[in-house]
Amino acid sequence: MKVYVVGGAIRDELLGVPVQDRDYVVVGATPEQMIAQGYKPVGKDFPVFLHPRTHDEYALARTERKTAAGYHGFQFFYAPDVTLEEDLARRDLTINAMAREVTPDGQMIGPVVDPYHGQADLRAQVFRHVSDAFLEDPVRILRIARFAARFTDFTVAPETMALMRKMVEAGEVDALVAERVWQEVSRGLMEKKPSRMVDVLRECGALARILPEIDALFGVPQRADYHPEVDTGVHVMMVVDHAAVQGYALPVRFAALTHDLGKATTPADILPRHIGHEGRSVDLLKPLCERLRVPNECRDLAVLVAREHGNIHRVMEMGAAALVRMFERCDAMRKPARFAEALQACEADARGRLGFENRDYPQAEKLRVALVAARAVDAGAVAARCADKPAQIKEAVQKERIRAVAVALGEAGEVGELDGAEPDR
Repeated sequence: MKVYVVGGAIRDELLGVPVQDRDYVVVGATPEQMIAQGYKPVGKDFPVFLHPRTHDEYALARTERKTAAGYHGFQFFYAPDVTLEEDLARRDLTINAMAREVTPDGQMIGPVVDPYHGQADLRAQVFRHVSDAFLEDPVRILRIARFAARFTDFTVAPETMALMRKMVEAGEVDALVAERVWQEVSRGLMEKKPSRMVDVLRECGALARILPEIDALFGVPQRADYHPEVDTGVHVMMVVDHAAVQGYALPVRFAALTHDLGKATTPADILPRHIGHEGRSVDLLKPLCERLRVPNECRDLAVLVAREHGNIHRVMEMGAAALVRMFERCDAMRKPARFAEALQACEADARGRLGFENRDYPQAEKLRVALVAARAVDAGAVAARCADKPAQIKEAVQKERIRAVAVALGEAGEVGELDGAEPDR
C-alpha cells in the first residue's frame, strides 16, 4: 500500500504558488484494509475514506467508464492492482495528472510521478488533455475555462479545444446539471481574470449553451462616444475584470457580468443606442438565475444593478428627492451593505471602458453621503409626531429624509422648498 498526493497540489507546488488543498490516492489497498487502519468510509460512488487523525480524504486508485450522458454517467472500478498511472490517466489535464508519494505523516518524498508530461506542459503554459477519455466528462470544459481565468498566461492546446467543440456539438454540455454549471462559473468569476473563462467557453461553443444571454452580447454595437470599445461583449468583459482587480465579492462580479443583458435585444432601429435596456436586462436576468439556480444574494444584487445602473450613473444630476426615491426603490435604508455592493458594480461598469479605467466616479461618494444622512433620520420620532394622522407617516418620514439629504449635500434650495411646504402635523 502506497499513498500519493495527486493533481492540483503537485501542479501548484511546481508553479511556486500556495497549495490550497491536497488530494490523496491510495494504491494497493482494499476497503477492508483501509477500515482496519482506522479510516472511515464516506464515499458513495467509489471508496473514499477519512484519515483517522487529519480527516483528510483518501481515495482508492480507480479507473472509470462512461455509461450515460452528463456528469454522473460513470461506472468506477477499483482494486488493489489498479496502478497509479491508470488512476492518473482518467484525469482531465496533463498538468493535473502528476503525483508524489507521501510518508505516513504526510510529508512528500521522492520524485514527481509524471507519466503524461505535465511538467513539460507547465513550462509551455498549455492546457492539454491526458487522453480521449476527456470527451466523457463535460464538466472538464468548465474546469478548463476556470483554469484559464486563474492561469492567465496559459493557452488551450488546439487538439484539446477540438475535443471541447466536439463535446459541445454532441450535446454533452446540455446534460450538465444547473448546480454544477453555477459552481464552476461562480468559481471562475472569482479568479484573477474572469473574462478568460468566458473567452474559452465562447471559443468552444459552450457559452451559447450555458449562458446564451452573455454570448448574445458579443457583436452588439454601442455608441463610440461613450463606449470606445464599441462591442457590448467586450465592454462587459472589461467590467467583470475590473471587478476582479478590485477584489469584489461574488455577488458584485455576477452583477457586473449580467448588468447589460438587455442590450442584446435592443431594437435595430435605435442601435447603437440602447434606450430601455435596463428593463430588458431584468427580464432576461430573472429566468437566467432561475435556470442556473443562482443564490438569492447574487440574484437580488444583479437585478438591482441591472435595473438601476443607468440611474446611478446619472445621480450627479439628481436632487435630494430623487435620491431618496432611489434609496426606497433599492431598499437601501434596510440593506445598506447590498446598496454599497451595487455601487461597486456600477463603478466597475463606468470604468470598464477603454480610456476610462482610472476615471473618478463621484456618483458613489455622493450616494454614500446621501444614504448616511437618510438613514440617520429617526423614523420612530417622526411617526410619533404624526400619531394623530397615521396616514401621513410615510410621507412625513420621506420629507425628513429628503431634508436630511439636502442638508448633507448642501442643497439649500431644496431645503427651502421643504420648509415652505405645509406642515405634516
